[in-house]
Amino acid sequence: MTDLIPHQDPVDPPLTPDEAAIEATRAPLMEHLMELRDCLIWCVAAITVGFFLCFAIWHVILQWLLMPYENAVIAVKGAAALKSGMGLIYTAPLEAFITQIKVAMFGGCCLAFPVISYQLYRFVAPGLYSHEKRAFTPFLIMAPVLFTLGAAMAYFVVMPMVMQFSLRQELAPATGGVGVVYQGKISEYVGTITTLILGFGTCFQLPVVQLLLGRAGIVDGQTWFENGRYAIFGIFVVAAIVTPPDVISQFSLAIPLIILYYMGAFLVKMGDPKDGTPS
Repeated sequence: MTDLIPHQDPVDPPLTPDEAAIEATRAPLMEHLMELRDCLIWCVAAITVGFFLCFAIWHVILQWLLMPYENAVIAVKGAAALKSGMGLIYTAPLEAFITQIKVAMFGGCCLAFPVISYQLYRFVAPGLYSHEKRAFTPFLIMAPVLFTLGAAMAYFVVMPMVMQFSLRQELAPATGGVGVVYQGKISEYVGTITTLILGFGTCFQLPVVQLLLGRAGIVDGQTWFENGRYAIFGIFVVAAIVTPPDVISQFSLAIPLIILYYMGAFLVKMGDPKDGTPS
């Protein structure tokens, strides 16, 4: 009778320092959910603190938001028009108060943006290798810069353009006829400008998304170029959803996004291992 040779498990190769660091942070699903809960609590707390801080100075923020409208009125009708009834109105009992809350919430979200970004990074960082953490750092800088550029374009370019176009649609009354005069509501104006600022800032993150997908090896630069026509269609759909229902706002967002898309595709192509020139 032959002796049985005991089965020997193959010896696992030693872990690299990066793999050992990630293995040390491995935790059950419940612990990950608790970490996610803590991150969400910090984000909500930051927005809440920012909300109350901004609510204390809501009138200052509102005056800042009203500057594009003020400049548009001066450009179209002159400075005297502001004193002759070209201000914004409210038509519901609580409309002005609700607008104050919207302004404070908008400011609170802007103030909480760094905290939200850090909490997002803190949640995903344990699963990244050290070189991936170093590669992630430029995107943490690039994201707020692009958000600021998008918000600035909405505030300084798009909103004044929209308001000037709207004011030029007024119709002077003929003899014995009825005129058409702009009577803007404060709630609708605040909703429009905050939507444009947040929408432009968020959509300007497109190159960041492209570079992250390229760095992860999911989508290469050639694929971005080959699918450009589908991306352009998708950009116009997103622009129609994010912006108010007017052609000026939609094209004002779609055209910069198309430029940013091809800039992102070019940067991804430059980082591809094959060749460094886009086709």
